[in-house]
Amino acid sequence: MDESLDIRRRRALYRANHRGTKEMDLLMGRYAEAHLEAMDEAALDSFERFLALADPDVQSWILSASDADRRTPIEPEFADLIQSLRSFHGLS
Repeated sequence: MDESLDIRRRRALYRANHRGTKEMDLLMGRYAEAHLEAMDEAALDSFERFLALADPDVQSWILSASDADRRTPIEPEFADLIQSLRSFHGLS
């Protein structure tokens, strides 16, 4: 395995587990623990950009069932990731 990819995965796992609130730590951290190892470089690039987003928006995207309930619309780049997170946590 590429060492730099492994380092990025470990960094992303840390960031996913240390979001600022316990709820987000659990939502993002558990997903990252289960999926990061299988992510290729492109998927990891997207996940890293996702981790840089503000928690209130991300939490709203994951926990709200409809667009009307969300703080902001889901960014198209992250729509599949949000669906994957929602499915992983049994929310869809």
